[in-house]
Amino acid sequence: MAAYTKTVDRGASPAVLAYLVTAVATLLLMMVFGVLMRMEQAELIALGPMWFYQLMTLHGAGMVGIAAIAGAAIMWHFLAQYVALSPRIFLANLGLFLAGVAMILASVIGGHFHGGWTFLHPLPSRSMGMWSPGAAALFMGGLLVIGTGFLLLHLDIARALLARYGGLGRALGWPQLFGRDDGNAPPPTVVASTMVTIVNLVGLVAGASILAMMMVNVYLPSFAIDALLAKNLIYFFGHVFVNATIYMAVIAVYEILPRYTQRPWKANRPFLASWTASTLMVMFIYPHHLLMDFAMPKWMLVMGHVIGYLNTVPILLVTAYGGLMLVYRSGIRWDMASRLLFLSLFGWAAGAMPAFIDGTIGVNYVMHNTMWVPGHFHTYLLLGMITMVFGFMYYIGKPARDGIDAALDRVALWVFAIATLGFTLSFLYSGKASVARRYAAHLPEWVPYDRVAAVFAVLVVAAVLVFATRFLLRLPAASMDAPRTALARGAGA
Repeated sequence: MAAYTKTVDRGASPAVLAYLVTAVATLLLMMVFGVLMRMEQAELIALGPMWFYQLMTLHGAGMVGIAAIAGAAIMWHFLAQYVALSPRIFLANLGLFLAGVAMILASVIGGHFHGGWTFLHPLPSRSMGMWSPGAAALFMGGLLVIGTGFLLLHLDIARALLARYGGLGRALGWPQLFGRDDGNAPPPTVVASTMVTIVNLVGLVAGASILAMMMVNVYLPSFAIDALLAKNLIYFFGHVFVNATIYMAVIAVYEILPRYTQRPWKANRPFLASWTASTLMVMFIYPHHLLMDFAMPKWMLVMGHVIGYLNTVPILLVTAYGGLMLVYRSGIRWDMASRLLFLSLFGWAAGAMPAFIDGTIGVNYVMHNTMWVPGHFHTYLLLGMITMVFGFMYYIGKPARDGIDAALDRVALWVFAIATLGFTLSFLYSGKASVARRYAAHLPEWVPYDRVAAVFAVLVVAAVLVFATRFLLRLPAASMDAPRTALARGAGA
Protein backbone atom coordinates (compact mmCIF):
# COMPACT_ATOMS: atom_id res chain seq x y z
CA MET A 1 0.00 0.00 0.00
CA ALA A 2 1.04 3.61 -0.43
CA ALA A 3 3.10 5.09 2.34
CA TYR A 4 1.42 7.46 4.76
CA THR A 5 3.01 10.87 4.29
CA LYS A 6 1.97 12.89 7.35
CA THR A 7 5.28 13.77 9.01
CA VAL A 8 4.51 16.63 11.45
CA ASP A 9 6.71 15.48 14.30
CA ARG A 10 8.28 18.45 16.04
CA GLY A 11 7.55 18.18 19.74
CA ALA A 12 5.09 20.56 21.37
CA SER A 13 4.76 24.28 22.06
CA PRO A 14 5.73 25.70 25.47
CA ALA A 15 2.04 26.27 26.23
CA VAL A 16 1.18 22.60 25.62
CA LEU A 17 4.16 21.54 27.74
CA ALA A 18 2.97 23.87 30.53
CA TYR A 19 -0.42 22.14 30.42
CA LEU A 20 1.22 18.72 30.64
CA VAL A 21 3.55 19.69 33.50
CA THR A 22 0.53 21.03 35.40
CA ALA A 23 -1.37 17.83 34.69
CA VAL A 24 1.51 15.57 35.77
CA ALA A 25 2.13 17.43 39.03
CA THR A 26 -1.57 17.47 39.93
CA LEU A 27 -2.01 13.85 38.90
CA LEU A 28 0.72 12.63 41.23
CA LEU A 29 -0.70 14.67 44.12
CA MET A 30 -4.21 13.35 43.53
CA MET A 31 -2.89 9.79 43.28
CA VAL A 32 -1.16 10.17 46.64
CA PHE A 33 -4.48 11.37 48.08
CA GLY A 34 -6.12 8.28 46.59
CA VAL A 35 -3.53 5.98 48.17
CA LEU A 36 -4.07 7.65 51.55
CA MET A 37 -7.82 7.10 51.30
CA ARG A 38 -7.42 3.42 50.45
CA MET A 39 -4.93 3.01 53.31
CA GLU A 40 -7.40 4.66 55.67
CA GLN A 41 -10.12 2.23 54.62
CA ALA A 42 -7.62 -0.62 54.97
CA GLU A 43 -6.90 0.51 58.57
CA LEU A 44 -3.21 0.90 57.73
CA ILE A 45 -3.24 4.59 58.76
CA ALA A 46 -5.61 6.72 60.83
CA LEU A 47 -6.46 10.00 59.11
CA GLY A 48 -9.92 10.28 60.62
CA PRO A 49 -13.17 10.93 58.76
CA MET A 50 -12.68 14.71 58.44
CA TRP A 51 -9.44 14.34 56.49
CA PHE A 52 -10.76 11.38 54.53
CA TYR A 53 -13.70 13.34 53.13
CA GLN A 54 -11.54 16.39 52.48
CA LEU A 55 -9.13 14.24 50.48
CA MET A 56 -12.06 12.57 48.71
CA THR A 57 -13.38 15.98 47.67
CA LEU A 58 -9.96 17.11 46.40
CA HIS A 59 -9.27 13.77 44.70
CA GLY A 60 -12.55 13.78 42.78
CA ALA A 61 -12.39 17.41 41.68
CA GLY A 62 -8.65 17.23 40.99
CA MET A 63 -8.78 14.10 38.85
CA VAL A 64 -11.57 15.49 36.69
CA GLY A 65 -9.66 18.77 36.35
CA ILE A 66 -6.34 17.26 35.32
CA ALA A 67 -8.07 14.89 32.90
CA ALA A 68 -9.67 17.93 31.26
CA ILE A 69 -6.42 19.93 31.19
CA ALA A 70 -4.40 17.03 29.76
CA GLY A 71 -7.10 16.21 27.20
CA ALA A 72 -7.29 19.86 26.16
CA ALA A 73 -3.51 19.91 25.65
CA ILE A 74 -3.70 16.93 23.28
CA MET A 75 -6.68 18.32 21.38
CA TRP A 76 -5.18 21.80 21.01
CA HIS A 77 -1.77 20.45 19.99
CA PHE A 78 -3.16 18.50 17.04
CA LEU A 79 -6.14 20.69 16.13
CA ALA A 80 -3.81 23.67 15.75
CA GLN A 81 -2.34 21.85 12.74
CA TYR A 82 -5.69 22.16 10.94
CA VAL A 83 -7.31 25.42 12.13
CA ALA A 84 -6.09 28.77 13.47
CA LEU A 85 -6.42 28.70 17.28
CA SER A 86 -5.59 31.49 19.72
CA PRO A 87 -2.53 30.80 21.92
CA ARG A 88 -3.64 33.60 24.25
CA ILE A 89 -6.98 31.95 24.96
CA PHE A 90 -5.19 28.64 25.45
CA LEU A 91 -2.89 30.19 28.06
CA ALA A 92 -5.78 32.08 29.67
CA ASN A 93 -7.54 28.76 30.25
CA LEU A 94 -4.48 27.42 32.05
CA GLY A 95 -4.26 30.56 34.17
CA LEU A 96 -7.93 30.36 35.16
CA PHE A 97 -7.50 26.66 35.91
CA LEU A 98 -4.63 27.36 38.32
CA ALA A 99 -6.62 30.17 39.96
CA GLY A 100 -9.60 27.86 40.39
CA VAL A 101 -7.40 25.12 41.84
CA ALA A 102 -6.00 27.58 44.39
CA MET A 103 -9.55 28.54 45.42
CA ILE A 104 -10.58 24.88 45.79
CA LEU A 105 -7.48 24.04 47.84
CA ALA A 106 -8.16 27.01 50.11
CA SER A 107 -11.79 25.99 50.60
CA VAL A 108 -10.92 22.37 51.46
CA ILE A 109 -7.62 22.67 53.35
CA GLY A 110 -8.31 26.03 54.97
CA GLY A 111 -12.10 25.99 55.17
CA HIS A 112 -12.59 22.22 55.71
CA PHE A 113 -15.16 21.93 52.90
CA HIS A 114 -15.74 18.23 52.23
CA GLY A 115 -19.03 17.98 50.38
CA GLY A 116 -17.65 15.91 47.51
CA TRP A 117 -16.78 17.08 44.00
CA THR A 118 -20.43 16.71 42.94
CA PHE A 119 -21.43 19.46 45.45
CA LEU A 120 -25.05 18.20 45.46
CA HIS A 121 -27.64 20.68 46.68
CA PRO A 122 -28.40 21.48 49.47
CA LEU A 123 -25.29 20.00 51.13
CA PRO A 124 -22.90 22.94 50.48
CA SER A 125 -25.25 25.43 52.17
CA ARG A 126 -26.34 23.07 54.97
CA SER A 127 -23.12 21.81 56.48
CA MET A 128 -24.39 21.53 60.10
CA GLY A 129 -21.36 23.54 61.16
CA MET A 130 -18.77 21.36 59.41
CA TRP A 131 -17.66 24.24 57.17
CA SER A 132 -18.53 27.90 56.72
CA PRO A 133 -20.67 29.43 53.96
CA GLY A 134 -17.49 31.12 52.73
CA ALA A 135 -15.73 27.78 52.29
CA ALA A 136 -18.67 26.39 50.27
CA ALA A 137 -18.81 29.53 48.11
CA LEU A 138 -15.03 29.41 47.57
CA PHE A 139 -15.20 25.79 46.40
CA MET A 140 -18.06 26.43 43.98
CA GLY A 141 -16.42 29.68 42.87
CA GLY A 142 -13.25 27.75 42.06
CA LEU A 143 -15.22 25.34 39.90
CA LEU A 144 -16.90 28.30 38.21
CA VAL A 145 -13.55 29.94 37.44
CA ILE A 146 -12.22 26.68 35.95
CA GLY A 147 -15.40 26.27 33.91
CA THR A 148 -15.08 29.82 32.61
CA GLY A 149 -11.60 29.05 31.29
CA PHE A 150 -12.80 25.97 29.45
CA LEU A 151 -15.80 27.89 28.11
CA LEU A 152 -13.45 30.47 26.59
CA LEU A 153 -11.28 27.70 25.14
CA HIS A 154 -14.20 25.94 23.46
CA LEU A 155 -15.64 29.20 22.16
CA ASP A 156 -12.29 29.89 20.50
CA ILE A 157 -12.24 26.39 19.03
CA ALA A 158 -15.78 26.89 17.72
CA ARG A 159 -14.70 30.18 16.15
CA ALA A 160 -11.75 28.51 14.44
CA LEU A 161 -13.87 25.60 13.18
CA LEU A 162 -16.54 27.94 11.80
CA ALA A 163 -13.89 30.05 10.07
CA ARG A 164 -12.30 26.99 8.46
CA TYR A 165 -15.32 24.83 7.64
CA GLY A 166 -18.25 27.27 7.58
CA GLY A 167 -20.36 25.33 10.08
CA LEU A 168 -20.12 22.78 12.88
CA GLY A 169 -22.11 20.31 10.79
CA ARG A 170 -19.48 20.50 8.07
CA ALA A 171 -16.75 20.06 10.69
CA LEU A 172 -18.54 16.88 11.81
CA GLY A 173 -18.49 15.65 8.22
CA TRP A 174 -22.24 15.83 7.60
CA PRO A 175 -21.92 16.55 3.84
CA GLN A 176 -19.96 13.31 3.45
CA LEU A 177 -22.15 11.41 5.95
CA PHE A 178 -25.56 12.37 4.56
CA GLY A 179 -24.59 13.21 0.99
CA ARG A 180 -22.06 11.91 -1.50
CA ASP A 181 -18.86 10.76 0.15
CA ASP A 182 -16.30 12.68 -1.91
CA GLY A 183 -13.39 11.52 0.24
CA ASN A 184 -12.85 15.03 1.59
CA ALA A 185 -14.29 14.58 5.06
CA PRO A 186 -12.61 16.53 7.84
CA PRO A 187 -9.75 14.69 9.58
CA PRO A 188 -10.59 12.62 12.69
CA THR A 189 -9.00 15.30 14.90
CA VAL A 190 -11.38 17.94 13.57
CA VAL A 191 -14.42 15.67 13.91
CA ALA A 192 -13.55 14.74 17.51
CA SER A 193 -12.76 18.34 18.47
CA THR A 194 -16.07 19.52 17.02
CA MET A 195 -18.00 16.93 19.00
CA VAL A 196 -16.19 17.87 22.24
CA THR A 197 -16.77 21.57 21.62
CA ILE A 198 -20.52 21.13 21.07
CA VAL A 199 -21.15 18.98 24.14
CA ASN A 200 -18.83 20.90 26.47
CA LEU A 201 -20.31 24.27 25.55
CA VAL A 202 -23.76 22.97 26.50
CA GLY A 203 -22.47 21.17 29.61
CA LEU A 204 -20.41 24.10 30.87
CA VAL A 205 -23.33 26.52 30.57
CA ALA A 206 -25.52 24.10 32.55
CA GLY A 207 -22.81 23.71 35.20
CA ALA A 208 -22.21 27.45 35.47
CA SER A 209 -25.96 28.06 35.84
CA ILE A 210 -26.42 25.74 38.81
CA LEU A 211 -23.15 26.85 40.44
CA ALA A 212 -24.25 30.50 40.26
CA MET A 213 -27.66 29.64 41.72
CA MET A 214 -26.16 27.60 44.56
CA MET A 215 -23.67 30.34 45.43
CA VAL A 216 -26.59 32.75 45.81
CA ASN A 217 -28.42 30.17 47.93
CA VAL A 218 -25.43 29.89 50.30
CA TYR A 219 -25.84 33.51 51.39
CA LEU A 220 -29.56 33.93 50.64
CA PRO A 221 -31.38 30.75 51.74
CA SER A 222 -34.72 32.26 50.72
CA PHE A 223 -33.54 31.92 47.12
CA ALA A 224 -35.05 28.47 46.72
CA ILE A 225 -33.66 25.87 44.33
CA ASP A 226 -35.52 22.76 43.25
CA ALA A 227 -33.30 19.90 44.49
CA LEU A 228 -34.22 17.57 41.61
CA LEU A 229 -33.47 20.25 39.01
CA ALA A 230 -30.16 20.98 40.73
CA LYS A 231 -29.18 17.31 40.73
CA ASN A 232 -30.03 16.96 37.03
CA LEU A 233 -28.00 20.04 36.08
CA ILE A 234 -25.03 18.90 38.16
CA TYR A 235 -25.03 15.37 36.76
CA PHE A 236 -25.58 16.61 33.22
CA PHE A 237 -22.61 18.96 33.50
CA GLY A 238 -20.37 16.48 35.32
CA HIS A 239 -21.14 13.52 33.10
CA VAL A 240 -20.66 15.46 29.86
CA PHE A 241 -17.46 17.13 31.07
CA VAL A 242 -15.74 13.98 32.33
CA ASN A 243 -16.71 11.99 29.22
CA ALA A 244 -15.36 14.74 27.00
CA THR A 245 -11.90 14.27 28.50
CA ILE A 246 -11.43 10.90 26.82
CA TYR A 247 -12.92 12.20 23.56
CA MET A 248 -10.17 14.84 23.59
CA ALA A 249 -7.41 12.43 24.58
CA VAL A 250 -8.30 9.82 21.94
CA ILE A 251 -7.11 12.33 19.33
CA ALA A 252 -3.59 11.21 20.32
CA VAL A 253 -4.50 7.70 19.14
CA TYR A 254 -5.94 9.02 15.86
CA GLU A 255 -2.84 11.12 15.16
CA ILE A 256 0.10 9.15 16.54
CA LEU A 257 -0.64 5.50 15.73
CA PRO A 258 -0.91 6.29 11.98
CA ARG A 259 2.58 7.79 12.14
CA TYR A 260 3.89 4.51 13.52
CA THR A 261 2.02 2.26 11.12
CA GLN A 262 2.33 4.60 8.09
CA ARG A 263 -1.40 4.11 7.50
CA PRO A 264 -3.96 6.93 7.65
CA TRP A 265 -6.89 6.82 10.06
CA LYS A 266 -9.72 7.48 7.64
CA ALA A 267 -12.81 9.52 8.52
CA ASN A 268 -15.16 7.21 6.62
CA ARG A 269 -18.94 7.07 6.94
CA PRO A 270 -19.03 4.67 9.94
CA PHE A 271 -16.53 6.92 11.74
CA LEU A 272 -18.53 10.09 11.01
CA ALA A 273 -21.82 8.41 11.95
CA SER A 274 -20.36 7.23 15.26
CA TRP A 275 -19.16 10.67 16.28
CA THR A 276 -22.44 12.32 15.28
CA ALA A 277 -24.44 9.71 17.22
CA SER A 278 -22.27 10.15 20.30
CA THR A 279 -22.60 13.94 20.09
CA LEU A 280 -26.29 13.47 20.81
CA MET A 281 -26.12 10.47 23.12
CA VAL A 282 -23.48 11.82 25.50
CA MET A 283 -25.84 14.67 26.36
CA PHE A 284 -28.80 12.39 27.14
CA ILE A 285 -27.12 9.47 28.89
CA TYR A 286 -26.64 10.94 32.37
CA PRO A 287 -30.02 9.75 33.84
CA HIS A 288 -28.55 6.25 34.11
CA HIS A 289 -26.95 7.64 37.29
CA LEU A 290 -30.39 8.58 38.63
CA LEU A 291 -32.23 5.27 38.26
CA MET A 292 -32.78 5.13 42.03
CA ASP A 293 -34.29 8.63 42.18
CA PHE A 294 -37.99 7.81 42.41
CA ALA A 295 -38.98 11.44 41.71
CA MET A 296 -37.37 11.42 38.26
CA PRO A 297 -39.79 11.39 35.29
CA LYS A 298 -40.01 7.80 34.07
CA TRP A 299 -39.33 8.75 30.45
CA MET A 300 -35.96 10.22 31.46
CA LEU A 301 -34.96 7.05 33.28
CA VAL A 302 -35.98 4.94 30.27
CA MET A 303 -33.99 7.28 28.01
CA GLY A 304 -30.89 7.06 30.20
CA HIS A 305 -31.22 3.28 30.40
CA VAL A 306 -31.54 2.79 26.62
CA ILE A 307 -28.88 5.32 25.65
CA GLY A 308 -26.59 3.88 28.32
CA TYR A 309 -26.56 0.68 26.30
CA LEU A 310 -26.34 2.34 22.89
CA ASN A 311 -23.57 4.79 23.74
CA THR A 312 -21.17 1.93 24.47
CA VAL A 313 -21.13 1.01 20.79
CA PRO A 314 -20.43 3.86 18.32
CA ILE A 315 -17.13 5.61 19.02
CA LEU A 316 -15.61 2.87 21.16
CA LEU A 317 -16.35 0.16 18.61
CA VAL A 318 -15.13 2.24 15.68
CA THR A 319 -12.00 3.35 17.55
CA ALA A 320 -11.12 -0.09 18.94
CA TYR A 321 -11.75 -1.83 15.62
CA GLY A 322 -9.97 0.94 13.72
CA GLY A 323 -6.96 0.68 16.03
CA LEU A 324 -6.74 -3.07 15.58
CA MET A 325 -6.99 -2.81 11.79
CA LEU A 326 -4.44 0.00 11.73
CA VAL A 327 -1.88 -2.08 13.60
CA TYR A 328 -2.65 -5.48 12.04
CA ARG A 329 0.25 -6.58 9.81
CA SER A 330 1.58 -3.03 9.67
CA GLY A 331 5.10 -3.90 10.79
CA ILE A 332 4.73 -1.33 13.57
CA ARG A 333 7.80 -0.72 15.70
CA TRP A 334 6.61 -0.85 19.28
CA ASP A 335 7.96 1.63 21.79
CA MET A 336 6.61 3.23 24.97
CA ALA A 337 4.37 5.68 23.12
CA SER A 338 2.77 3.15 20.79
CA ARG A 339 2.39 0.54 23.54
CA LEU A 340 0.70 3.01 25.89
CA LEU A 341 -1.65 4.26 23.19
CA PHE A 342 -2.61 0.72 22.22
CA LEU A 343 -3.08 -0.22 25.89
CA SER A 344 -5.37 2.79 26.31
CA LEU A 345 -7.81 1.35 23.77
CA PHE A 346 -8.10 -1.76 25.92
CA GLY A 347 -8.57 0.40 29.03
CA TRP A 348 -11.34 2.40 27.37
CA ALA A 349 -13.14 -0.76 26.27
CA ALA A 350 -12.63 -2.52 29.61
CA GLY A 351 -13.88 0.50 31.55
CA ALA A 352 -17.04 0.72 29.48
CA MET A 353 -18.12 -2.83 30.32
CA PRO A 354 -18.78 -2.30 34.07
CA ALA A 355 -20.76 0.83 33.16
CA PHE A 356 -22.77 -1.19 30.67
CA ILE A 357 -23.53 -3.74 33.39
CA ASP A 358 -24.35 -1.10 35.99
CA GLY A 359 -26.75 0.54 33.54
CA THR A 360 -29.01 -2.51 33.81
CA ILE A 361 -31.80 -1.47 36.19
CA GLY A 362 -31.82 -4.67 38.25
CA VAL A 363 -28.05 -4.45 38.75
CA ASN A 364 -28.12 -0.70 39.34
CA TYR A 365 -30.44 -0.99 42.34
CA VAL A 366 -27.91 -3.23 44.09
CA MET A 367 -24.54 -2.03 42.76
CA HIS A 368 -24.68 1.71 42.07
CA ASN A 369 -23.80 2.89 45.58
CA THR A 370 -21.03 0.32 45.94
CA MET A 371 -17.37 0.27 44.94
CA TRP A 372 -18.46 -1.11 41.55
CA VAL A 373 -18.95 2.37 40.13
CA PRO A 374 -15.52 3.72 41.17
CA GLY A 375 -14.16 0.53 39.60
CA HIS A 376 -15.78 1.52 36.33
CA PHE A 377 -14.54 5.08 36.17
CA HIS A 378 -11.06 4.31 37.50
CA THR A 379 -10.65 1.77 34.68
CA TYR A 380 -12.08 4.17 32.10
CA LEU A 381 -9.97 7.12 33.18
CA LEU A 382 -6.76 5.56 34.53
CA LEU A 383 -6.23 2.71 32.09
CA GLY A 384 -7.95 4.55 29.22
CA MET A 385 -7.79 8.34 29.23
CA ILE A 386 -4.70 8.92 31.40
CA THR A 387 -2.82 6.18 29.52
CA MET A 388 -3.48 8.10 26.30
CA VAL A 389 -1.88 11.13 27.96
CA PHE A 390 1.18 9.11 28.96
CA GLY A 391 1.48 7.83 25.38
CA PHE A 392 1.36 11.40 24.08
CA MET A 393 3.97 12.51 26.62
CA TYR A 394 6.38 9.74 25.62
CA TYR A 395 5.81 10.53 21.95
CA ILE A 396 6.59 14.24 22.09
CA GLY A 397 9.46 13.75 24.55
CA LYS A 398 11.43 11.10 22.70
CA PRO A 399 14.56 12.73 21.22
CA ALA A 400 15.02 10.08 18.51
CA ARG A 401 12.00 8.21 17.18
CA ASP A 402 14.10 5.13 16.44
CA GLY A 403 15.74 5.17 19.88
CA ILE A 404 15.50 2.20 22.24
CA ASP A 405 13.41 2.59 25.37
CA ALA A 406 15.19 2.19 28.69
CA ALA A 407 14.64 -1.02 30.63
CA LEU A 408 13.17 1.00 33.53
CA ASP A 409 10.48 2.38 31.21
CA ARG A 410 9.53 -1.07 29.98
CA VAL A 411 9.35 -2.42 33.52
CA ALA A 412 7.27 0.56 34.61
CA LEU A 413 4.84 -0.09 31.76
CA TRP A 414 4.28 -3.69 32.85
CA VAL A 415 3.96 -2.67 36.49
CA PHE A 416 1.49 0.06 35.52
CA ALA A 417 -0.67 -2.26 33.40
CA ILE A 418 -0.77 -5.10 35.93
CA ALA A 419 -1.14 -2.87 39.00
CA THR A 420 -3.88 -0.76 37.40
CA LEU A 421 -5.81 -3.89 36.49
CA GLY A 422 -5.37 -5.20 40.03
CA PHE A 423 -6.39 -1.85 41.51
CA THR A 424 -9.53 -1.48 39.40
CA LEU A 425 -10.52 -5.13 39.81
CA SER A 426 -10.23 -4.63 43.58
CA PHE A 427 -12.87 -1.93 43.26
CA LEU A 428 -15.10 -4.12 41.10
CA TYR A 429 -14.79 -7.17 43.32
CA SER A 430 -15.51 -5.01 46.36
CA GLY A 431 -18.63 -3.77 44.61
CA LYS A 432 -19.67 -7.35 43.92
CA ALA A 433 -19.31 -7.94 47.66
CA SER A 434 -21.55 -4.89 48.34
CA VAL A 435 -18.78 -2.72 49.81
CA ALA A 436 -20.28 0.78 50.04
CA ARG A 437 -18.65 3.69 48.22
CA ARG A 438 -17.75 7.01 49.85
CA TYR A 439 -17.31 5.50 53.34
CA ALA A 440 -14.26 6.47 55.39
CA ALA A 441 -14.61 3.51 57.77
CA HIS A 442 -15.24 -0.01 56.51
CA LEU A 443 -16.64 -3.10 58.16
CA PRO A 444 -14.05 -5.70 59.22
CA GLU A 445 -15.07 -8.07 56.40
CA TRP A 446 -14.37 -5.33 53.85
CA VAL A 447 -10.86 -4.48 55.07
CA PRO A 448 -9.03 -7.33 53.20
CA TYR A 449 -10.30 -5.96 49.88
CA ASP A 450 -9.03 -2.50 50.86
CA ARG A 451 -5.58 -3.82 51.73
CA VAL A 452 -5.21 -5.53 48.38
CA ALA A 453 -6.31 -2.30 46.66
CA ALA A 454 -3.84 -0.25 48.70
CA VAL A 455 -0.90 -2.45 47.60
CA PHE A 456 -1.86 -2.12 43.93
CA ALA A 457 -2.40 1.63 44.37
CA VAL A 458 1.15 2.09 45.65
CA LEU A 459 2.49 0.17 42.63
CA VAL A 460 0.45 2.34 40.25
CA VAL A 461 1.89 5.50 41.80
CA ALA A 462 5.43 4.09 41.54
CA ALA A 463 4.98 3.38 37.82
CA VAL A 464 3.43 6.79 37.15
CA LEU A 465 6.33 8.41 38.99
CA VAL A 466 8.69 6.81 36.44
CA PHE A 467 6.54 8.08 33.54
CA ALA A 468 6.36 11.58 35.03
CA THR A 469 10.09 11.76 35.83
CA ARG A 470 10.99 10.63 32.33
CA PHE A 471 8.75 13.30 30.81
CA LEU A 472 10.10 16.08 33.03
CA LEU A 473 13.70 15.11 32.27
CA ARG A 474 12.91 15.19 28.56
CA LEU A 475 11.21 18.58 28.54
CA PRO A 476 14.04 20.19 26.47
CA ALA A 477 13.66 17.40 23.90
CA ALA A 478 9.87 17.90 23.90
CA SER A 479 10.21 21.51 22.77
CA MET A 480 8.76 22.37 19.37
CA ASP A 481 12.21 23.48 18.20
CA ALA A 482 14.06 20.34 19.28
CA PRO A 483 15.62 18.31 16.44
CA ARG A 484 14.03 15.00 15.50
CA THR A 485 15.15 11.93 13.61
CA ALA A 486 12.62 10.41 11.24
CA LEU A 487 10.04 7.94 12.46
CA ALA A 488 10.96 4.54 11.09
CA ARG A 489 8.47 3.28 8.51
CA GLY A 490 6.63 0.06 9.25
CA ALA A 491 7.62 -2.97 7.27
CA GLY A 492 4.11 -3.20 5.85
CA ALA A 493 4.04 0.36 4.54
